[in-house]
Amino acid sequence: EKMNSTMSEEPDALSVVNQLRDLAADPLNRRAIVQDQGCLPGLILFLDHPNPPVVHSALLALRYLAECRANREKMKSELGMMLSLQNVIQKTTTPGETKLLASEVYDILQSSNMSDMDNANEMNYRRRKAQFFLGSTNKRAKTVVLHIDGLDDSSRRNLCEEALLKIKGVISFTFQMAVQRCVVRIRSDLKAEALATAIASTKVMKAQQVVKSESGEEMLVPFQDTPVEVEQNTDLPDYLPEDESPTKEQDKAVSRVGSHPEGAASWLSTAANFLSRSFYW
Repeated sequence: EKMNSTMSEEPDALSVVNQLRDLAADPLNRRAIVQDQGCLPGLILFLDHPNPPVVHSALLALRYLAECRANREKMKSELGMMLSLQNVIQKTTTPGETKLLASEVYDILQSSNMSDMDNANEMNYRRRKAQFFLGSTNKRAKTVVLHIDGLDDSSRRNLCEEALLKIKGVISFTFQMAVQRCVVRIRSDLKAEALATAIASTKVMKAQQVVKSESGEEMLVPFQDTPVEVEQNTDLPDYLPEDESPTKEQDKAVSRVGSHPEGAASWLSTAANFLSRSFYW
C-alpha cells in the first residue's frame, strides 16, 4: 500500500479537483465550498500543480465559485489566491486557454469591491470594464451562448461538459440548467459550430445558438442551416453582463437537478482530508 501511494498521487489529484469542479458547478454548493476550511487553500495549491489538466480544472472550479457574488471578497483575500492566478497567467508553459481562464477569474475577483455600488452603476461599470478587458487581455476570447435541447439533469450536464472539454480552444463554461443553457467562453479563432458538433456527438442533446437581434430580442439560430449567420456572430458583444443571467428564481430550479447540499458537505470533508494529506505532510 505505502509504496503505491506516490504512483497513484497524480490521478488522485485530478479526481479530487474534478469532484470539486463538479460540486462548484451547482450554485447550491458554492458558498459552502468557499466557507470550508480546506477547499479554497487546496484549490490554490492545485494552481501550482505540475499536471496541466489539474490546473485547468481547479480554475474552472474557481470560476464557478466566483460566480457567487458573496464569495468574491473571501476568495480575493485568501492567502496566495491572486498571486497564484498571476503566476498561471505569466508562466510561459501555461496553455493559452488556461491563461485566458485564469485572467478571467483574476478580473472577476479584482473587481469584487464594486459590489457596494448600486446596481445601475455597477452594470455600466462592468460593461465598460468588459469592453476594456476584451480590448486587451481577452482579445482572443469570445462568448457563445448555447440553448441545449436535452440538457435536463446532472448526468446530461456531465456529458455536455466532457464533450466541451475535448475541444481545443474552449476556455470555460457555465451551465444555466433551469433554462437549458450553456454560456461558453472560447478562443476567438474557434468556430462556434465546433461546439454544436461536440454536443451533437453525445447523441442525446442538440445545440442552437442564442443571439440578440438589433432590437435586443433573443433568437435561437440553428447551426447547420445558417453557416453565414454564425460567421457574423463575431460582431455580437463578447460579454453578457452577469445581471442578464437567469434570476434567483431560476437558481432555485437549478438546484433541483444539482447535487444535494448534505451530500456535498460530506464530500467536502473527504476532499479537505485528501488536500491536507497531500499538501501539508
